[in-house]
Amino acid sequence: MGSHDHHGHHHHDHAGHAHDHGHGHDHGHAHGVGHGHVHAPANFGRAFAIGITLNTALVVAEVVYGYIGNSTALLADAGHNLSDVLGLVVAWGASIAAKRAPSGRFTYGLRASTILAALANAVLLLVATGAIGWEAILRLRQPEPIAGVTVMVVAGIGILINGFTAMLFARGRKDDINIEGAYLHMAADAAVSLGVVVSAALIIWTGWLWLDPVTSLVICATILWSTTSLLRGSIDMSMAAAPKGTDLAAIRAFMLARPGVSAIHDLHVWPISTTETALTCHLVMPDGAGDAFLMETAQLLKASFRIGHTTLQVETHPDNGCALAPDDVV
Repeated sequence: MGSHDHHGHHHHDHAGHAHDHGHGHDHGHAHGVGHGHVHAPANFGRAFAIGITLNTALVVAEVVYGYIGNSTALLADAGHNLSDVLGLVVAWGASIAAKRAPSGRFTYGLRASTILAALANAVLLLVATGAIGWEAILRLRQPEPIAGVTVMVVAGIGILINGFTAMLFARGRKDDINIEGAYLHMAADAAVSLGVVVSAALIIWTGWLWLDPVTSLVICATILWSTTSLLRGSIDMSMAAAPKGTDLAAIRAFMLARPGVSAIHDLHVWPISTTETALTCHLVMPDGAGDAFLMETAQLLKASFRIGHTTLQVETHPDNGCALAPDDVV
């Protein structure tokens, strides 16, 4: 029991901290909030607009000059950038939808659209990669000359545009898988464009035509590698898995250490959107609990575990029906 007391006290120290945080967020619930998330969708509107405009122009340039210059590497880069543009459009749309108020059957609003966006984004990249990879393999059997200087100049512009766009999203990537998706694509694109420049330079210097399709295959491998974590993360979220980094054991210990709690069951933690987390739990409290206890617990969960939506059910008897069911969360 001693350790429980200690635990309870330790968390009480945070209580004031939670109040500071909690207040501003109570009415801010609907906006996609948590620590530092308040601005996520709003502030990135400009970043999305700039990123989409610049990258669309780059895709057009790469397709035109890739075709004229006969370079699959440049076309691969265009495909990669096109998937970015579509990804940015989807992510931007989702971040706007996430701010819509709940209505009708959508009692959480359209926040989960951010999860679908991340998933669509990952699938899109995989499809683009398959198409480009196939073309590169065909070219490997029959390499063709390319306009090296043209390819270098266009890919060089690509490095600048992608590097700049990646910087626009660098700030929000820790908080939202969609912003992280945008950031990863842009950063990978800058690296990919650099690869195209190097390969074109080597072709001019050595005359090795096979370098062009090989470069596009390397680009495809890069895209696949960067997409798997996005795909896995978005599938996990679609399956209502607790968000990455959520310490379920710590949450369980924290709940059990709350004053008056003798047992807990039916603990569920899941993502409502790519930035918001919800929790429900049944607490067995023989002496019952008041509103103050529930509010304080919710605020501590927000401060310590970044859980913005908490629903607690208090039961005075341990044998309240579902308590007998095996617990689902280990």
